[in-house]
Amino acid sequence: MSWVAAGRFGVGARRIVVGAMLGVMLLSGCARFDDRASTPFTTEPNWQDADQGSTKPNAPSSSAKRPDLPCVDPDPAVVISCLDTTGGVVTLPDGTSGLVAERLTGRILKVVATDEGVPPAPVEVAHLDVDATGDGGLTALALSPSFAEDGLIYAYITTGSDNRVVRVSTDGGAPKPILTGIPKGANGNRGAIDFHTADKMLVLTGDAGNPSSAADNGSWAGKLLSVNSPAPGATAQVMLAGIGVAGGVCSDHQDSIWVTDRTATEDRLQRVAPDGTATKAWSWPDHPGVAGCAAATDGVAIALTNQKALAIAKADKTTHAVTASPTLLAQDKYGRLDGASIGGDGSIWSSTVNKSDGGQPNQYDDRVVRIPPPSAGQGGGHD
Repeated sequence: MSWVAAGRFGVGARRIVVGAMLGVMLLSGCARFDDRASTPFTTEPNWQDADQGSTKPNAPSSSAKRPDLPCVDPDPAVVISCLDTTGGVVTLPDGTSGLVAERLTGRILKVVATDEGVPPAPVEVAHLDVDATGDGGLTALALSPSFAEDGLIYAYITTGSDNRVVRVSTDGGAPKPILTGIPKGANGNRGAIDFHTADKMLVLTGDAGNPSSAADNGSWAGKLLSVNSPAPGATAQVMLAGIGVAGGVCSDHQDSIWVTDRTATEDRLQRVAPDGTATKAWSWPDHPGVAGCAAATDGVAIALTNQKALAIAKADKTTHAVTASPTLLAQDKYGRLDGASIGGDGSIWSSTVNKSDGGQPNQYDDRVVRIPPPSAGQGGGHD
């Protein structure tokens, strides 16, 4: 099965109601839909069997044209331009829409991709009060596994006193705290969230600038946490300690949880097996700036902020070992990448952070872009 087919009928099949539902909910504010035709988690796409030259149903057309206007990037792979510094992106399964966070402003925006003409203006879904000093703010988003029924979004934010996970309803209303008291520091506040199963949320926390806290199981700083049945007042269990600057956490919803982080000596990709055993799958001593990730059944896509690329680390289907240098896609094309999410059409959506420290923004930044998946035969190295 090709990457596109798997993405379209795997991820897309389980979430396709979501994209249409969100659009309606933003207009009506109270709609609910029957989700009996979909399941919370089904098979994710894979890279190993991707067909060389296969047609990508919703991939940008090379002949697409856009008008020459301010904040309209001429590249049809760009979903939206002129955002504030982003803080993560999640796709909706219609293949053309998603949610993007603005780290500094605390806004959650719905964006819609289009190849031609002026892209639709982003629609504000929610606006969270955040403390964006240092690397804090609104740094990650995840959809509820039953989003088509409950319309809930989970967000990782920094407040004046802590880092925490909150739950936001597309119906409006105040955000509800789910997991509070995650240590906050002058830096190391970035976090990430994903769902492994319908009732198990994964929370990756930074070390709050204190590596010794990351090694202390009595602290929630620098940890991968498991939260069962996440609701206000939820508790967490430590799955993995020793996390530096949190990059991303992503599950294939089967037998692999992938975690990226940055330490003083290296950037890392780790895999957590079903028995809780963690292994280092790959490391980068040159610090490419590992950030958000998106998992397939046989590997993981990783946004590289400093290296300005999207890495595809392919894993053995049986052992899950990563034995070849990750492939680099779209290197130096969009600048510093931060978020990663697999679209219903098989493309990988990523958000840029060119307006943040160390970036070199152009007149279109910051942006959300769609990067086509790798073709069969691509191995390690540059695209």
